[in-house]
Amino acid sequence: MWLAALLVLISFAYSVATINYAAWGAELGHDADSRTRLVASREGFGLLGVVLAAALPAVLAAEMSTGLGRVGWLFVPLVAIAALLSLVGVPAGLRRAAGSELPWPALRGALRDRAFAALLGVFALNGIAAAIPASTVLFFVADVVRRSDLSGAFLGVYFLAGAAGLPLWVMLARRIGKLRAWLAGMGLAVAVFAWAGFIGPGDALAFGAICVLSGLALGADLALPPALLADLLAKNAGPGAGACFGWWTFVTKANLALAAGLSLPLLGWLGYAPGAREAAALAGLSAVYALLPLILKLFAAAALWALRGRIETEVSP
Repeated sequence: MWLAALLVLISFAYSVATINYAAWGAELGHDADSRTRLVASREGFGLLGVVLAAALPAVLAAEMSTGLGRVGWLFVPLVAIAALLSLVGVPAGLRRAAGSELPWPALRGALRDRAFAALLGVFALNGIAAAIPASTVLFFVADVVRRSDLSGAFLGVYFLAGAAGLPLWVMLARRIGKLRAWLAGMGLAVAVFAWAGFIGPGDALAFGAICVLSGLALGADLALPPALLADLLAKNAGPGAGACFGWWTFVTKANLALAAGLSLPLLGWLGYAPGAREAAALAGLSAVYALLPLILKLFAAAALWALRGRIETEVSP
């Protein structure tokens, strides 16, 4: 019970911190390029944090349980140092006049903004497409590639490629615009998922290349949609940043739940169970891991292209 209670408390606190942190970053940029750089930097350090969190337990101790315990003790001073650097070295952002609007009306008002609702819908659809491989990748590595011993290396390469590719998406966004750069990232993801459908046992190098390319596509998904939202908030004084990023955070978390709720029962319906070696079961796993995200990505790209006029009109300087 105490573990469940602390998990709820930590998740709640993390959500509150994330919403305000994202809204704070959106207010710091003075133009479209600076907002893109701020968001890309934030997401890049976030990816490095994921890799660091995954690697630290093994570095701190030979036993995983001991290493995890030491990470817990190390986490508190790391957060304190990072918070001190941020609060002292970063401008405070906009200080808005206190208002009496309650949270629920603010959240409803954010959804009434048609450009924000359109951007949020595309973000949700694209997010589910990205979350399905995240929910099934360990099954795919263990039973299709059959190199579960390399699972950690594959994930590390994926996240590092995402962080390394962020400057490329920033430069591309500067040249062709954020929306079209995001479409290019979706196109890269579609090509990668199409290739992943042909992966078979022992194709470790090919799957490593897929991890690199899909990591690059991840960079576009991480940096460009929040940067578009920051541009929207900078131009439109209607919905508050907190309400918009509240919905954004909710959709981000809901995507993971929906992806797991969709992909895992579908795997069972297709006859797959962990450790399966039957051709039909592995074909079902490959279809869920690669084909389903490909289809959802195409739908997300089509929706973004169809709504580009509404979104670009609102985010253009």
